[in-house]
Amino acid sequence: MKMKKYTASTMPEAMKLIRKELGDDAVILSSKVVYSKGFLGMFKKKTIEVLAGMDTYEQSSKTFEVPPMVPQESQKVSIEIKKELEDLKQMVKSIGRPEMLSSYPTEMKTLMDYLQEQELSEELITPLSDELFVHLKNSAADFEVEDQITITENLLKTQLEHLPFGGVSYTKKYINVLGPTGVGKTTTIAKMAARAVLEKKKKVGFITTDTYRIAAIEQLKTYAGLLQAPLEIIYNENDLQEAMVKFDKLDIVFIDTAGRNYKETKFVKDLQKLIEFEVNTETFLVLSSTSKQKDMEVIIEQFSEFPIEKFIFTKVDETNTIGSIINLMVKYNKGLAYYTDGQEVPEDIMEASLEELLKLFLKGIRYERSS
Repeated sequence: MKMKKYTASTMPEAMKLIRKELGDDAVILSSKVVYSKGFLGMFKKKTIEVLAGMDTYEQSSKTFEVPPMVPQESQKVSIEIKKELEDLKQMVKSIGRPEMLSSYPTEMKTLMDYLQEQELSEELITPLSDELFVHLKNSAADFEVEDQITITENLLKTQLEHLPFGGVSYTKKYINVLGPTGVGKTTTIAKMAARAVLEKKKKVGFITTDTYRIAAIEQLKTYAGLLQAPLEIIYNENDLQEAMVKFDKLDIVFIDTAGRNYKETKFVKDLQKLIEFEVNTETFLVLSSTSKQKDMEVIIEQFSEFPIEKFIFTKVDETNTIGSIINLMVKYNKGLAYYTDGQEVPEDIMEASLEELLKLFLKGIRYERSS
Protein backbone atom coordinates (compact mmCIF):
# COMPACT_ATOMS: atom_id res chain seq x y z
CA MET A 1 0.00 0.00 0.00
CA LYS A 2 1.24 3.47 -0.90
CA MET A 3 0.67 6.00 1.84
CA LYS A 4 0.97 9.74 2.31
CA LYS A 5 0.34 12.19 5.12
CA TYR A 6 -1.79 15.27 4.43
CA THR A 7 -2.38 18.38 6.51
CA ALA A 8 -5.15 20.92 5.95
CA SER A 9 -7.15 23.45 7.93
CA THR A 10 -10.37 21.44 7.59
CA MET A 11 -11.33 17.85 6.85
CA PRO A 12 -13.04 18.73 3.53
CA GLU A 13 -9.83 20.41 2.34
CA ALA A 14 -7.83 17.31 3.27
CA MET A 15 -10.33 15.13 1.39
CA LYS A 16 -9.92 17.24 -1.73
CA LEU A 17 -6.14 16.81 -1.61
CA ILE A 18 -6.43 13.06 -1.08
CA ARG A 19 -9.00 12.63 -3.83
CA LYS A 20 -6.86 14.70 -6.24
CA GLU A 21 -3.66 12.72 -5.66
CA LEU A 22 -4.79 9.22 -4.68
CA GLY A 23 -8.17 9.03 -6.38
CA ASP A 24 -11.57 7.91 -5.15
CA ASP A 25 -10.39 4.43 -4.10
CA ALA A 26 -8.04 5.76 -1.43
CA VAL A 27 -8.69 4.87 2.20
CA ILE A 28 -8.14 6.82 5.41
CA LEU A 29 -5.64 5.09 7.71
CA SER A 30 -5.69 7.61 10.55
CA SER A 31 -6.54 11.21 11.31
CA LYS A 32 -6.05 13.61 14.18
CA VAL A 33 -6.34 17.26 15.13
CA VAL A 34 -3.01 19.05 15.65
CA TYR A 35 -2.59 22.40 17.38
CA SER A 36 0.43 24.62 16.76
CA LYS A 37 2.13 26.15 19.81
CA GLY A 38 1.27 29.72 18.86
CA PHE A 39 2.87 32.91 20.13
CA LEU A 40 3.41 32.89 23.92
CA GLY A 41 1.00 30.00 24.18
CA MET A 42 -1.80 31.94 22.52
CA PHE A 43 -3.34 32.10 19.02
CA LYS A 44 -3.05 28.35 18.55
CA LYS A 45 -3.85 27.17 15.04
CA LYS A 46 -5.82 23.96 14.47
CA THR A 47 -5.01 21.67 11.54
CA ILE A 48 -6.27 18.26 10.50
CA GLU A 49 -3.59 15.63 9.89
CA VAL A 50 -4.69 12.64 7.79
CA LEU A 51 -2.77 9.54 6.76
CA ALA A 52 -4.24 8.13 3.53
CA GLY A 53 -3.28 5.13 1.45
CA MET A 54 -3.98 3.33 -1.83
CA ASP A 55 -3.50 -0.36 -2.64
CA THR A 56 -0.31 -1.03 -4.62
CA TYR A 57 -2.13 -2.88 -7.36
CA GLU A 58 -3.85 0.36 -8.32
CA GLN A 59 -2.25 1.82 -11.46
CA SER A 60 -1.08 5.37 -11.04
CA SER A 61 1.24 7.70 -12.91
CA LYS A 62 2.31 9.50 -9.75
CA THR A 63 4.95 8.63 -7.16
CA PHE A 64 4.11 9.04 -3.49
CA GLU A 65 6.43 9.41 -0.57
CA VAL A 66 5.94 6.73 2.07
CA PRO A 67 6.72 7.88 5.59
CA PRO A 68 9.33 5.63 7.22
CA MET A 69 7.83 3.09 9.59
CA VAL A 70 9.15 0.64 12.11
CA PRO A 71 7.35 -2.76 12.37
CA GLN A 72 5.34 -1.68 15.41
CA GLU A 73 3.99 1.33 13.52
CA SER A 74 3.05 -0.88 10.55
CA GLN A 75 1.16 -3.18 12.87
CA LYS A 76 -0.63 -0.23 14.44
CA VAL A 77 -1.70 1.08 11.04
CA SER A 78 -3.02 -2.36 10.07
CA ILE A 79 -5.19 -2.43 13.18
CA GLU A 80 -6.51 1.05 12.43
CA ILE A 81 -7.30 0.03 8.86
CA LYS A 82 -9.51 -2.82 10.05
CA LYS A 83 -11.17 -0.62 12.66
CA GLU A 84 -11.81 2.47 10.57
CA LEU A 85 -12.11 1.28 6.97
CA GLU A 86 -15.86 0.78 6.89
CA ASP A 87 -16.91 4.03 8.54
CA LEU A 88 -14.30 6.31 6.96
CA LYS A 89 -14.16 4.98 3.40
CA GLN A 90 -17.20 7.11 2.56
CA MET A 91 -15.07 10.18 3.10
CA VAL A 92 -13.28 9.58 -0.21
CA LYS A 93 -15.98 7.55 -1.98
CA SER A 94 -18.01 10.60 -2.90
CA ILE A 95 -17.81 10.59 -6.70
CA GLY A 96 -20.93 12.12 -8.19
CA ARG A 97 -21.62 14.08 -4.97
CA PRO A 98 -19.58 17.28 -5.07
CA GLU A 99 -21.16 18.62 -1.91
CA MET A 100 -18.77 19.21 0.95
CA LEU A 101 -20.85 17.18 3.40
CA SER A 102 -20.60 13.95 1.42
CA SER A 103 -17.05 13.55 2.70
CA TYR A 104 -18.10 12.71 6.24
CA PRO A 105 -18.81 9.34 7.87
CA THR A 106 -22.22 7.74 7.70
CA GLU A 107 -22.73 8.31 11.46
CA MET A 108 -22.86 12.04 10.79
CA LYS A 109 -24.95 11.89 7.61
CA THR A 110 -28.36 12.46 9.23
CA LEU A 111 -27.34 15.65 10.97
CA MET A 112 -25.15 16.94 8.14
CA ASP A 113 -27.98 16.48 5.64
CA TYR A 114 -30.36 18.30 7.98
CA LEU A 115 -28.03 21.29 8.37
CA GLN A 116 -27.68 21.49 4.61
CA GLU A 117 -31.44 21.23 4.10
CA GLN A 118 -31.90 24.08 6.58
CA GLU A 119 -29.56 26.13 4.34
CA LEU A 120 -27.08 26.83 7.10
CA SER A 121 -24.03 28.45 5.50
CA GLU A 122 -20.87 26.47 4.76
CA GLU A 123 -18.97 28.97 6.91
CA LEU A 124 -20.92 27.63 9.88
CA ILE A 125 -21.26 24.00 8.79
CA THR A 126 -17.50 23.51 8.27
CA PRO A 127 -16.38 24.16 11.88
CA LEU A 128 -19.44 22.27 13.14
CA SER A 129 -18.64 19.21 11.05
CA ASP A 130 -14.95 19.34 11.98
CA GLU A 131 -15.83 19.38 15.66
CA LEU A 132 -18.30 16.54 15.25
CA PHE A 133 -15.70 14.52 13.39
CA VAL A 134 -13.24 14.95 16.26
CA HIS A 135 -15.89 13.79 18.75
CA LEU A 136 -16.65 10.81 16.50
CA LYS A 137 -12.99 9.83 16.40
CA ASN A 138 -12.60 10.15 20.17
CA SER A 139 -15.88 8.52 21.12
CA ALA A 140 -15.52 5.11 22.71
CA ALA A 141 -19.23 4.38 22.40
CA ASP A 142 -21.76 4.93 19.62
CA PHE A 143 -21.91 8.54 18.50
CA GLU A 144 -25.68 8.98 18.57
CA VAL A 145 -27.52 11.69 16.64
CA GLU A 146 -28.80 13.13 19.93
CA ASP A 147 -25.20 13.64 21.05
CA GLN A 148 -24.41 15.35 17.75
CA ILE A 149 -27.45 17.65 18.12
CA THR A 150 -26.28 18.70 21.58
CA ILE A 151 -22.78 19.48 20.30
CA THR A 152 -24.24 21.43 17.37
CA GLU A 153 -26.48 23.42 19.70
CA ASN A 154 -23.56 24.32 21.96
CA LEU A 155 -21.33 25.35 19.07
CA LEU A 156 -24.04 27.55 17.55
CA LYS A 157 -24.47 29.20 20.94
CA THR A 158 -20.85 30.31 20.82
CA GLN A 159 -21.53 31.96 17.46
CA LEU A 160 -24.67 33.78 18.63
CA GLU A 161 -24.45 34.40 22.37
CA HIS A 162 -22.70 37.78 22.02
CA LEU A 163 -25.58 39.17 19.91
CA PRO A 164 -28.59 40.98 21.47
CA PHE A 165 -31.90 39.11 21.75
CA GLY A 166 -35.33 40.32 22.77
CA GLY A 167 -37.93 42.83 21.65
CA VAL A 168 -38.66 46.46 22.47
CA SER A 169 -36.54 47.55 25.42
CA TYR A 170 -38.97 50.31 26.57
CA THR A 171 -35.98 52.50 27.28
CA LYS A 172 -36.46 54.54 24.09
CA LYS A 173 -39.59 56.41 23.05
CA TYR A 174 -39.48 56.04 19.27
CA ILE A 175 -39.50 52.64 17.59
CA ASN A 176 -38.47 52.85 13.93
CA VAL A 177 -39.49 49.81 11.91
CA LEU A 178 -37.83 49.47 8.51
CA GLY A 179 -38.42 46.99 5.73
CA PRO A 180 -39.42 46.54 2.10
CA THR A 181 -42.90 46.02 0.69
CA GLY A 182 -44.56 42.68 1.31
CA VAL A 183 -42.76 41.51 4.44
CA GLY A 184 -45.68 42.16 6.80
CA LYS A 185 -44.18 45.25 8.39
CA THR A 186 -47.42 47.05 9.29
CA THR A 187 -48.96 43.94 10.85
CA THR A 188 -45.76 43.36 12.82
CA ILE A 189 -45.91 46.92 14.17
CA ALA A 190 -49.49 46.32 15.27
CA LYS A 191 -48.45 43.17 17.12
CA MET A 192 -45.62 45.00 18.89
CA ALA A 193 -47.90 47.88 19.84
CA ALA A 194 -50.65 45.57 21.09
CA ARG A 195 -48.18 43.84 23.40
CA ALA A 196 -46.99 47.21 24.69
CA VAL A 197 -50.59 48.16 25.52
CA LEU A 198 -51.90 44.86 26.84
CA GLU A 199 -48.82 43.50 28.63
CA LYS A 200 -46.84 46.61 29.59
CA LYS A 201 -49.80 49.01 30.02
CA LYS A 202 -48.04 51.62 27.87
CA LYS A 203 -49.66 54.58 26.11
CA VAL A 204 -48.75 54.20 22.45
CA GLY A 205 -49.11 56.17 19.25
CA PHE A 206 -48.39 55.61 15.57
CA ILE A 207 -46.62 57.66 12.94
CA THR A 208 -46.60 56.51 9.32
CA THR A 209 -44.51 57.81 6.47
CA ASP A 210 -46.05 55.28 4.09
CA THR A 211 -48.09 57.76 2.06
CA TYR A 212 -47.60 55.72 -1.13
CA ARG A 213 -49.96 52.90 -0.23
CA ILE A 214 -53.52 53.76 0.81
CA ALA A 215 -54.09 50.19 1.97
CA ALA A 216 -51.20 50.42 4.44
CA ILE A 217 -52.59 53.63 5.96
CA GLU A 218 -56.07 52.15 6.30
CA GLN A 219 -54.65 49.02 7.88
CA LEU A 220 -52.73 51.02 10.46
CA LYS A 221 -55.80 53.20 11.12
CA THR A 222 -57.76 50.06 11.94
CA TYR A 223 -55.15 48.84 14.41
CA ALA A 224 -54.85 52.31 15.96
CA GLY A 225 -58.61 52.42 16.46
CA LEU A 226 -58.66 49.02 18.16
CA LEU A 227 -55.89 50.10 20.52
CA GLN A 228 -57.39 53.55 21.01
CA ALA A 229 -54.06 55.03 19.96
CA PRO A 230 -53.51 58.25 17.98
CA LEU A 231 -52.13 58.09 14.44
CA GLU A 232 -50.32 60.81 12.49
CA ILE A 233 -49.54 60.66 8.76
CA ILE A 234 -46.45 62.63 7.85
CA TYR A 235 -45.20 63.84 4.48
CA ASN A 236 -42.13 65.83 5.41
CA GLU A 237 -39.79 66.69 8.28
CA ASN A 238 -42.03 69.48 9.58
CA ASP A 239 -44.94 67.04 9.87
CA LEU A 240 -42.71 64.72 11.87
CA GLN A 241 -41.73 67.48 14.31
CA GLU A 242 -45.37 68.44 14.83
CA ALA A 243 -46.31 64.79 15.45
CA MET A 244 -43.59 64.46 18.07
CA VAL A 245 -44.97 67.49 19.90
CA LYS A 246 -48.50 66.02 19.83
CA PHE A 247 -47.19 62.70 21.18
CA ASP A 248 -45.15 64.26 23.95
CA LYS A 249 -47.15 62.55 26.72
CA LEU A 250 -47.08 59.07 25.17
CA ASP A 251 -44.77 56.30 26.35
CA ILE A 252 -44.00 54.64 23.01
CA VAL A 253 -44.41 55.85 19.41
CA PHE A 254 -44.15 53.32 16.57
CA ILE A 255 -42.97 54.73 13.24
CA ASP A 256 -44.08 52.79 10.16
CA THR A 257 -41.73 53.77 7.36
CA ALA A 258 -42.68 53.71 3.68
CA GLY A 259 -42.74 50.25 2.18
CA ARG A 260 -40.94 51.13 -1.03
CA ASN A 261 -38.51 49.28 -3.25
CA TYR A 262 -35.34 49.74 -1.20
CA LYS A 263 -33.18 48.35 -3.98
CA GLU A 264 -33.42 51.93 -5.24
CA THR A 265 -30.98 54.11 -3.31
CA LYS A 266 -33.16 57.22 -3.69
CA PHE A 267 -35.84 55.91 -1.33
CA VAL A 268 -33.24 55.09 1.32
CA LYS A 269 -31.80 58.61 1.09
CA ASP A 270 -35.31 60.13 1.36
CA LEU A 271 -35.92 58.15 4.53
CA GLN A 272 -32.62 59.28 6.03
CA LYS A 273 -33.63 62.91 5.50
CA LEU A 274 -37.08 62.38 7.03
CA ILE A 275 -36.42 60.35 10.20
CA GLU A 276 -34.05 61.31 13.01
CA PHE A 277 -32.63 57.89 13.76
CA GLU A 278 -30.22 59.02 16.45
CA VAL A 279 -32.74 60.71 18.76
CA ASN A 280 -34.16 58.47 21.51
CA THR A 281 -34.93 55.62 19.11
CA GLU A 282 -34.68 51.90 18.61
CA THR A 283 -34.50 50.66 15.04
CA PHE A 284 -35.53 47.26 13.72
CA LEU A 285 -35.34 45.81 10.22
CA VAL A 286 -38.16 43.48 9.15
CA LEU A 287 -37.34 40.67 6.72
CA SER A 288 -39.43 37.80 5.39
CA SER A 289 -38.02 34.37 6.19
CA THR A 290 -39.54 33.11 2.92
CA SER A 291 -37.20 35.32 0.88
CA LYS A 292 -33.97 34.08 -0.65
CA GLN A 293 -30.95 34.85 1.48
CA LYS A 294 -29.25 36.75 -1.34
CA ASP A 295 -32.31 39.00 -1.69
CA MET A 296 -32.33 39.67 2.05
CA GLU A 297 -28.63 40.50 1.92
CA VAL A 298 -29.32 43.15 -0.74
CA ILE A 299 -31.94 44.73 1.54
CA ILE A 300 -29.61 44.67 4.55
CA GLU A 301 -26.82 46.26 2.53
CA GLN A 302 -29.16 49.04 1.41
CA PHE A 303 -30.03 49.76 5.05
CA SER A 304 -26.42 49.50 6.22
CA GLU A 305 -26.20 53.23 7.00
CA PHE A 306 -29.09 53.02 9.49
CA PRO A 307 -28.42 52.15 13.17
CA ILE A 308 -30.25 48.82 13.01
CA GLU A 309 -30.01 46.99 16.32
CA LYS A 310 -31.94 43.81 15.61
CA PHE A 311 -33.75 41.90 12.88
CA ILE A 312 -37.40 40.85 12.88
CA PHE A 313 -38.24 37.83 10.73
CA THR A 314 -41.82 37.32 9.55
CA LYS A 315 -43.65 34.36 7.99
CA VAL A 316 -41.65 31.73 9.86
CA ASP A 317 -44.67 29.44 9.56
CA GLU A 318 -44.47 29.65 5.75
CA THR A 319 -40.93 28.28 5.38
CA ASN A 320 -39.23 24.97 6.13
CA THR A 321 -35.75 26.48 6.43
CA ILE A 322 -34.46 28.54 9.35
CA GLY A 323 -30.75 28.53 8.57
CA SER A 324 -30.79 31.88 6.77
CA ILE A 325 -31.87 33.63 10.00
CA ILE A 326 -28.74 32.37 11.77
CA ASN A 327 -26.56 33.04 8.71
CA LEU A 328 -27.62 36.69 8.49
CA MET A 329 -27.27 37.32 12.22
CA VAL A 330 -23.71 36.00 12.19
CA LYS A 331 -22.72 37.67 8.91
CA TYR A 332 -24.00 41.13 9.84
CA ASN A 333 -23.47 40.88 13.60
CA LYS A 334 -27.10 41.79 14.35
CA GLY A 335 -29.41 40.53 17.05
CA LEU A 336 -32.93 39.15 16.82
CA ALA A 337 -35.95 40.93 18.30
CA TYR A 338 -38.97 38.90 17.16
CA TYR A 339 -40.16 36.34 14.67
CA THR A 340 -43.77 36.05 13.58
CA ASP A 341 -45.72 32.99 12.53
CA GLY A 342 -49.19 34.13 11.48
CA GLN A 343 -51.57 37.06 11.00
CA GLU A 344 -53.30 37.13 14.38
CA VAL A 345 -52.71 40.29 16.45
CA PRO A 346 -51.08 40.16 18.95
CA GLU A 347 -50.78 36.38 19.33
CA ASP A 348 -48.62 35.43 16.35
CA ILE A 349 -45.38 37.06 17.40
CA MET A 350 -42.60 35.60 19.54
CA GLU A 351 -40.02 37.62 21.40
CA ALA A 352 -36.71 36.08 20.45
CA SER A 353 -34.23 34.38 22.75
CA LEU A 354 -31.13 32.37 21.93
CA GLU A 355 -32.61 29.21 23.41
CA GLU A 356 -35.87 29.51 21.47
CA LEU A 357 -34.07 30.24 18.20
CA LEU A 358 -31.92 27.11 18.51
CA LYS A 359 -34.98 25.09 19.51
CA LEU A 360 -36.77 26.34 16.39
CA PHE A 361 -33.76 25.59 14.20
CA LEU A 362 -33.28 22.02 15.49
CA LYS A 363 -36.98 21.24 15.90
CA GLY A 364 -37.16 19.37 12.60
CA ILE A 365 -34.45 16.84 13.31
CA ARG A 366 -35.64 16.30 16.87
CA TYR A 367 -39.14 15.63 15.54
CA GLU A 368 -37.76 13.16 13.02
CA ARG A 369 -35.87 11.33 15.75
CA SER A 370 -38.88 11.09 18.05
CA SER A 371 -41.40 10.02 15.40
